Amino acid sequence: MPIFASLLFIVIAILFPLFAASAGWHGLLGIVIPCAAWAVFVFGFVWRVVVWARSPVPFRIPVTSGQQRSLSWIKADAAENPSGRWGVALRMFLEVALFRSLFRNTRTDLYKGRPVYGRTKNLWLFGWLFHASFLVILVRHLRLFSEPVVPMADTLAAVDGMFEIGVPTLYLSDLCLLAAAAFLLLRRIVIPRVRYISLAQDYIPLLLVLCIAGSGLLMRHFDKIDLVAVKELASGWICFVPTLPEGLTAVFFVHLFCVSALLVWFPLGKLMHMGGVFLSPTRNLANDSRRRRHVNPWNAPVKVHTYEEYEEEFRNQMKAVGLPVDKE
Repeated sequence: MPIFASLLFIVIAILFPLFAASAGWHGLLGIVIPCAAWAVFVFGFVWRVVVWARSPVPFRIPVTSGQQRSLSWIKADAAENPSGRWGVALRMFLEVALFRSLFRNTRTDLYKGRPVYGRTKNLWLFGWLFHASFLVILVRHLRLFSEPVVPMADTLAAVDGMFEIGVPTLYLSDLCLLAAAAFLLLRRIVIPRVRYISLAQDYIPLLLVLCIAGSGLLMRHFDKIDLVAVKELASGWICFVPTLPEGLTAVFFVHLFCVSALLVWFPLGKLMHMGGVFLSPTRNLANDSRRRRHVNPWNAPVKVHTYEEYEEEFRNQMKAVGLPVDKE
């Protein structure tokens, strides 16, 4: 089953850095693998976006669920059926920031042989929490890569830890990310029809995120990692002068290796929807096919046979069988 192959992959991703750290391969774990993973991520991301951008879009195929713009006295839905650029921008904002399509998603079950439809607001909630928490954590980590620290990172960290639970403060985004990733993983395991269509590429990213979040919490609250050493290591990556400071623990190397694995996995799998959502013709096009004629520029010229030419050729036969003609 894909879930067992995914678990085996995660076990290897945890045991390898532990073994390498105990063997003294700190340079491999702290410099070679992260830099290679970052290079694969950047070039893979750019390559996928370029391939998508070069793909022809022969027709306007926006998916719509609202009233199209037509007569002035008919109210149009600018967000669901955009007719111009501002409507497309509004729709894309709702899709990217609020997951509007997922919010309106429904599920279908069979009850006594008949289909029953229900809402899936829990999927929308945990999906949105997953992405929002991930974004907050990424912004907080900017403190490790910038000097002076980006003000937004400190402000966001203060808001994230506003409840001041424990010492050091327990961040809400950490708990939300763990809960959301666990829900999305259990959903793929528990629901039979979702489990049937799930592959290893669906399980592995969620398991990697759980390992990253778990090892991060372990470092912050139990392992007590040296943040000065971590920032020195991160600054070396940014300045292309990699250094390997002392004080890095095995848990940190597990955390870093899982992050590197996720970076490599990103351009190779379904995680590329982060860039693909902006290039989807079902979302980023205005529905104006009734007001404008769209002709494919790469279409080969064809010789057409107009109705006037058809009537001129078959006028006598048409009149013989009683068909009306424009010209006598």
